Amino acid sequence: MHKRFNKGRFLFVIGLFFLNTVLFTQCRKKQEEEKPQIIEEHEELSGGDATTFDASLNAFGNFAPNLGEEDKFVVGNSFFRNNWVIAPSSTTARDGIGPLFNSYSCSGCHSDDGRGKPPLSATEDLSSMIIRLSLPGTGIHGAPIPVPNYGDQLSNKAIPGVIIEGKVQVTYTEEAGYYDDGTQYSLRVPHYTFYNLGYGAMPANFLFSPRVAPQLPGLGLLEAVDEGTILSFADPSDANGDGISGKPNYVWDAKQQKNVMGRFGWKANQPSVRQQTAAAFQGDMGITSGLFPEDNFNGTQVSLYDTLPNGGNPEISGETFENVAYYSATLAVPARRNWKEPQVLLGKQVFTEAQCSSCHIPSMKTGANATIAGFSNQKIRPYTDLLLHNMGAGLADGRPDFLANGQEWRTPPLWGIGLLKTVNGHTFLLHDGRARNFEEAILWHGGEAEKAKNYFKKLKKEDRDALIKFLQSL
Repeated sequence: MHKRFNKGRFLFVIGLFFLNTVLFTQCRKKQEEEKPQIIEEHEELSGGDATTFDASLNAFGNFAPNLGEEDKFVVGNSFFRNNWVIAPSSTTARDGIGPLFNSYSCSGCHSDDGRGKPPLSATEDLSSMIIRLSLPGTGIHGAPIPVPNYGDQLSNKAIPGVIIEGKVQVTYTEEAGYYDDGTQYSLRVPHYTFYNLGYGAMPANFLFSPRVAPQLPGLGLLEAVDEGTILSFADPSDANGDGISGKPNYVWDAKQQKNVMGRFGWKANQPSVRQQTAAAFQGDMGITSGLFPEDNFNGTQVSLYDTLPNGGNPEISGETFENVAYYSATLAVPARRNWKEPQVLLGKQVFTEAQCSSCHIPSMKTGANATIAGFSNQKIRPYTDLLLHNMGAGLADGRPDFLANGQEWRTPPLWGIGLLKTVNGHTFLLHDGRARNFEEAILWHGGEAEKAKNYFKKLKKEDRDALIKFLQSL
């Protein structure tokens, strides 16, 4: 009896020991799997005092609530949204479209101040996407070299009596891949075919780069960030050894007549909102301005069309131009939604752990002396560093743009990205809209972002879903 009692007690103690060990291990595992739920103060205010809480179809079209001079915004909005017409016209304030162009209005590409998209079928023409053109090498001031007879952008529209430059057909093939847990995904690979070229064959070595129109809110706030702040994010030689470098682009400033830091455009090839606006008027609509007073003619086009009627010299008045530029710079940034939800907070932590935040810098402060006074000293959350990064061969366009090489792109701001479906009815992402959703956009990352992509691929499905939920909250 005594031996059996001791043996039973011994087995009981051993069993209890193993039970405690299992419970302790499970508890530790649970603690390790749980992410810290950190809610930052005012995290929902993406644009600081220039934040709007409108999450409707008009989420991207609001005037920054902390500014005055709304009359300029309203007038600029009118000229941004309405079509320009052929000169001469009784509507002298908005005539002069073309002769070669891509869109009749700014909103033709930036619908509801939002993002453009690629054609949805092989028969659909480009509408809110443009094609940049160039030859290998470096041109004046470090800019790309224009293609003879075509320039640096393909015009797929023209006024009556003028030959269009050409058309582009976009088709896709699917490329399958797998997450580490065996889940399959598919990425669509774009292919471009040029046809109906109106001014001769393209040179055999010509380069091209498709670009969809990005959404507009927050441009003035990004312009208000001091250059020193942006340079503090740069690490061109990867001194810290994390595999992520980042470098600024330096581009020609037509007003200052010198090279300065670029901030806007897919390759940071524009230095200011004003120059971005003037370049769009000239290149996208064929409208001359005080900053760019020449028509976008190239080669034989000069002799063919230089005597056609125009809408004045320049075709957009100085006052109207300044109003449109002011409108573009003062669009409010939408506030975060659902930023306190546990799944969103988990996704935020995954975003950091994957090193996404090394390029998509979550927050920064604008300078003390912003051109628009209300944008000074604002804590903003744009999720960008405004720097160029090598994104790998998969996303390469092979086309240099000032200091940006053929594999480098500027980190696009992510604020407002979760409202694309609401505003524009689609979620096409990346410079050419090839990604159909957030998941595909992440999976296209390479180069400096290869480790982040691979981290995402190794995640459990619930963590992948949490990261997407976080992006949808921005």
